[in-house]
Amino acid sequence: MSPFRRRDDTTPGYEDNAALRGFGGYEPADAPRAQPKRIRPKPRLKPLKWRRAPWFGLVFIALVAGVLNALGVGRSHHASSTPTPREPVVSTPSPRMAVPPAVTGWQSVAGKDGSYAYDVPPNWEPAPTTLHGWDNPEVRLITSAFLGKDVCGRDSLGGAGVTTEPVADPEAAARKAATDVATAAYGGTTQLGAATDAQVTRADGTQILARFVVAEVVPGESGQCAAKHALVAAMAFGDGSGASGVVVAYADSDRSGPSVREDLEKIVRSYRFVPAADRSTTTPPPTTYR
Repeated sequence: MSPFRRRDDTTPGYEDNAALRGFGGYEPADAPRAQPKRIRPKPRLKPLKWRRAPWFGLVFIALVAGVLNALGVGRSHHASSTPTPREPVVSTPSPRMAVPPAVTGWQSVAGKDGSYAYDVPPNWEPAPTTLHGWDNPEVRLITSAFLGKDVCGRDSLGGAGVTTEPVADPEAAARKAATDVATAAYGGTTQLGAATDAQVTRADGTQILARFVVAEVVPGESGQCAAKHALVAAMAFGDGSGASGVVVAYADSDRSGPSVREDLEKIVRSYRFVPAADRSTTTPPPTTYR
């Protein structure tokens, strides 16, 4: 099932909150409500009494007609056979936070303020300002990245992102996130593997205990473009506040290369908090649309 995608910074109702209870995530944001304006009807003007000055009405009509004729109103115009060339549109992206990758040869995907990041392989496309997800069940992933583009003209082979789960236990949160993404993205049947230990590095170098799980999926859709098998990897961690942060990566395991399982695991395990000294700002090159 194809996910929706939106620019995270233009999506009402969600904020990229890189330090939500100590980890990256999203939370509801109240959008400003427009105040209704009262529009008063204009007073009706009294009709002009032409009876008192009939000659004035005739002179006025003749004057208006003469002006319109002088301006060419009502005359036929022949359309030019040469179309006006369209000017190219140049789109300049907003500056982004950049952090060094933790996995050699990979590229980082950083949150808006650079306080957290994860890494993806070179053939993935980072999309840190994109929020994507599905509605059944409801899944929202921020600080996104995608594998492939326009597969069968409509979709990607995989993706990744960050979310939160209102579950204090990291293993339960990882299992719920993996199951929800598998169901929303692929349908079919899902088999969860055994959870294993993982760690998330704080900005000060200390470690947070996390739990990692992989779901194997047999998608419900059929057809030439449908995935035959898929994998969803999830790593969750908490801070004792009653919620857990979760990093999720998923992909079609038939068409994503022989190392897809290893890649998905490395993606989610690369999540870390970034010291301020390692953050910088970069502006992507402009794109010209013709």
